[in-house]
Amino acid sequence: MRMDLTLNGRPAQWEAAPGATLLAVLRDEGLVAAKRGCETGDCGACTVLLDGQPVNSCVVAAARAHGHRVTTLEGLADDPLMRRLQDALVEHAGVQCGYCSPGMLVSLYHLLRACRAEGTRPGDHAIREALSGNLCRCTGYVKPVAAAAAVAAALAGIPATGTEAR
Repeated sequence: MRMDLTLNGRPAQWEAAPGATLLAVLRDEGLVAAKRGCETGDCGACTVLLDGQPVNSCVVAAARAHGHRVTTLEGLADDPLMRRLQDALVEHAGVQCGYCSPGMLVSLYHLLRACRAEGTRPGDHAIREALSGNLCRCTGYVKPVAAAAAVAAALAGIPATGTEAR
């Protein structure tokens, strides 16, 4: 099946076999940040943005991308908010094995971008909720949540306390 879409901000055309998943086609196209984990939509390692919303690309039919916008972690590499998130995860030791990191980063990016647009600041609960679809066996989520809270505080221009409520 031939598909026309916007991939990481640029027009793209794909050929996809019937039944192919969005994850499979992305990886075939050399975009490998989204990881193949559970392949059942449970772990979030394959999270990408479809029309600006996080989705588990392992359970999304590739055909669903036709006529839509797909954004992968690679497409966010130069985004200042993504860079801040990446730096914060490193500074807060929020990355260990790194397998879940791409999905976590995309999920956190979506949350912080939405909050910035709304003029709100997410608290720990909202951050944990945003990460609820991303499984991580290494970090226990404390450090990634702290990293996201620090970025949210920096965006708001106030010190992070880790106790804000959204």
